Amino acid sequence: MPTSTPLPPVVAAFLDAANAHDTVAWLRTFAPDGAVDDWGRVFTGYEAVRAWSEAEFIGAHVTLDVTEVSAGAGDEEVTVLAQVGGDGYNGPSHFVFTVRDDLIALMRITS
Repeated sequence: MPTSTPLPPVVAAFLDAANAHDTVAWLRTFAPDGAVDDWGRVFTGYEAVRAWSEAEFIGAHVTLDVTEVSAGAGDEEVTVLAQVGGDGYNGPSHFVFTVRDDLIALMRITS
């Protein structure tokens, strides 16, 4: 996994759990009020994030092959460029993670 910026441990755990299709471990990386912003559609809290994931992420057998990591705005943000595979969208995407108290407060997916 090439990186120019070190991954926060929680983001590394998120990627590992996603690639292992481990929903329980994946959800543990989020803050209780954590959210996913999937191209402007926002899902907040464990139940909403889980439902989104079952339909469009882990449930779609996502794979994430990280090609680049860069620092975002401030110390709490990191952007991961990954090649996405699986039964849903396939292609490159940016995942912008906002980390708070060693948990993901927000994961935003963009092109």
